[in-house]
Formats: sequence, C-alpha cells, structure tokens
Amino acid sequence: MLQPGLYEQIINQQIECELSGIPAARQSVMPIDKAEASKILAQYLSDVVQKGLDNVLDQGGDLSGQIDLANQIVTLIQEKTKEADFAALSVDQRAEQLLALLRENDPRLLLGKTADNIERPETSVAQSSLFTGAVHEPQMFSELKKEINSADQIDMLVSFIKWSGLRLLMDELAAFTQGGGQLRIITTSYMGATDIKAIEELSKLPNTEIKVSYDTKRTRLHAKTYIFYRDTGFSTAYVGSSNLSNAAMSSGLEWNVKVTAKDLPSTMQKITATFDCYWNSTEFEFYKEDERERLFRALRAERFMGEGSTRSFVFDIHPYPYQQEILDQLRAEREVRGYHRNLVVAATGTGKTVISAFDYRGFCKANPGRANRLLFVAHREEILQQSRDTFQGILKDPNFGELFVGGYKPASLDHLFISVQTMNSQALYDSLPADYYDYIIVDEFHHAAAPTYQLVQRILRRHGGEEHESHQTIHSGSTEKGQGK
Repeated sequence: MLQPGLYEQIINQQIECELSGIPAARQSVMPIDKAEASKILAQYLSDVVQKGLDNVLDQGGDLSGQIDLANQIVTLIQEKTKEADFAALSVDQRAEQLLALLRENDPRLLLGKTADNIERPETSVAQSSLFTGAVHEPQMFSELKKEINSADQIDMLVSFIKWSGLRLLMDELAAFTQGGGQLRIITTSYMGATDIKAIEELSKLPNTEIKVSYDTKRTRLHAKTYIFYRDTGFSTAYVGSSNLSNAAMSSGLEWNVKVTAKDLPSTMQKITATFDCYWNSTEFEFYKEDERERLFRALRAERFMGEGSTRSFVFDIHPYPYQQEILDQLRAEREVRGYHRNLVVAATGTGKTVISAFDYRGFCKANPGRANRLLFVAHREEILQQSRDTFQGILKDPNFGELFVGGYKPASLDHLFISVQTMNSQALYDSLPADYYDYIIVDEFHHAAAPTYQLVQRILRRHGGEEHESHQTIHSGSTEKGQGK
C-alpha cells in the first residue's frame, strides 16, 4: 500500500491500480524525462531483474538457471534493437568473474607471481559502500593501501596532511609513483594543521604534484576525497570526514563513503570533474622546494590566528613605572656609558622577561630595516614558551619567534628561543657567525656556575667583540626571601 510522502517511482500496473482510487489533488505525477529515460528505466529494471533472478532460486533453480534468464533478456534486447553487438554480452556458461589482469611485461611475472597474487581492497570495486569506523570494518588506511597498489592514477583532496597519517601510506605511495603512477594532491594551510614534513616527503616522490591554498579566508576547504583511477573502468573514490592523519585513518569515529564508477557513474564523474576544477583554479598554487618558508609561515599564522584563537593582540601593552625605570637605566647604560652587556636583577614576579621584551621592541624601533636577530636562552621549555608568548604580545606579532627545545625544531634561527641543553647539543656557538645575533638574552643567570652555562658564556664573549656591539641583557632571579641579588 502506498504511504503518503515523496517518491520518484515509475508507475507500474500495480501502482496505477492503487492511484486510481486516490483523488487527483492528493497525487503529483509527471512524465518520464526523455533525456533521463534510459537511466530511470534501467534503474527500475535492475530491481525487477534482481527479483526475477531471486525467484529462479526460490523455485528450485540454480546459478545456471539464473544465467539462462539473464541471457534471455540480452537476446530480447538484441532482437529488439537489431544490434549484433549485444550477442557478445551474453553471460558465459562458466559463470565466472574476471578479477584481475596483468600486463604482458609485468615484473611480478618474473618473480613467479600470477594475477591471483594481486592485492585487492576488501570492499568491492564495483559496488559502493560506507565506512563508519566500526569494529568489523576494515580500517581506512589498510583499505587505502590496497587501493593504491591497484590504481593507475591517484588524486587526493584533503584539508590537511599530518605526518602521522601519511607515514601509514608512504611505502605504498612511494612504490606507486616509482612505478610510473601519477599522484596529484590538493591541500591547504587551513588552521595550521598540515605538517611541513609531510609536504616535504611527498614533494620528494617522483611523478607527484602538490597544490596548496594559502588563502584560508576565501578558500575554506573541508572536503576529504581520495580518488583511485583504473584503466579498467573500475575506478573508486572515498569521500567523507577523514583527513590524512593517524587518528582519522585508524581509530577516529569517521564516516566515509566509497563510491565506485560502476554503480554510481554520474557521482564519480562529478567527483573527478570537481577535483579538476580545483586543480585548475588559481586559488591553489604548485608547491615547490623553495616554497617551504612561505608554507611554514602560513601554517604558523593559521595556528595562532585561526578560529577560536584567544591571542589577537589588538591592545597596547605598557610597562609599569618600575619597569620603565629599569628600561631607562638600560638605555642610559648603552647610550651614555657605552655598556652593551647588562645585568637585570629583580625579585621574582616583577616581570624581567616583560622588561626584556619592551627593551627589544625599543631596539627594533631604533634599528628599522635590520634583521634584529634575537637569541633568548633559558633552561626550561616552559619558560621558553611563556617568554615567546610575552614577546609576541608586546610586539603584537603572533608569528614572532621559534622554539628550539624538546620536540620543537625551528625553520629559521633569526628569532630563537632555545634551551641551554639544546644550544650545547647543537653546538650553536660553533655553527653561526660571531655577529649573527643582534640582541641576546640569558634568563635566570644565577645558574651560570653550572657547567652547561659555561658554554653559554662562551657565545656571549664571541658576540661582544668591538666589531659587533650586540645588546646582551642577562636576567638574574631572586633569593628565596624574594629580595634581589
């Protein structure tokens, strides 16, 4: 019985019989579009034919009986159209499916392998399916590995690429491109989520092209699509929520639809056409080796200025009177007495780092057009992070400074917040020219008696020669009673 609601249903004899008893005001019908008639009728007949084939089994028949019925349908179409080509479409009585075919010169044949050894996805390449991350389903990354191994060309469209996700597929992508496969990738700097290392490793692959959108204000790309083209016509695409990250590929609650060209040809065509449209758009630019610094800065800017950021630095910060007094004394030491190495001693919590940031800001204003390279040395990662945040706030520049401590690796050494341990292990004092830094700050200098700080003093001596008047501000902490040393 027909239920009230929406339909796109061919009216057959059964439905017509039901509609005849329903007032016209309750019905909405329209003629079949001639341009779409073959698709609409084929979809309808697909259901009819499947029911008929199932009925053969229900009546005690077998596979051969189903093949006979299928071939009768093919014969009827041949007779009706009078096209001899349809005869070749009859199902062979062996009732088999072709699963793979190797090229005549495929190197796997020389290794004693056959077409049966080709790894194929667990899900069908002819029927679309849905991945929901359920326990019984294959993981996205394991399925994509197998898609890569059997593809002739690959396109990827992802908002961001993490190294943690890329490394799950890297071996397969390397083998694919080294074997002549063409790989195209579109990504963005949106939210600063992409890892530079991932882009660099991809750019090293042969037959690989990468395009990046740096303009995240206009190009807010959220799409995630992995397209695998096959010359056989059995192309597939994964469209959904999984970016190229470890969590999205392995354990996240991500939904992705696998679209196949065989059962959803029009959808597959739209996917490929849209990718090509993006690829040819000026919004996306080719990534080249010399673009690394540009991408790095774009990603860093997005991380600090993306949606949800609490640090927009739209207000001015001014020093307290006692801080201004210290700043004035530092300026007098340099400009009046010519002393460019200075020690600031103040109680804990009085803002020695703030003072140094204001002093550095004044130094930059007094030296416009110069690099004004800064080296900030401390003994703990937490102090370095807080200090960089302080400098960013006072300079009103969310991109200022880079950390070189623990897992942080800077792309540039120009404005560096580095730990004593890292400076020693990296031998920074031997790898840079003596006049590289214009302004050096050493935090908590009462640790100077420690062996690690002896090497810090070495770099201070190198940067304090007559040929280079660098500004050196040395912070001292406080005693346990809070009084300045």
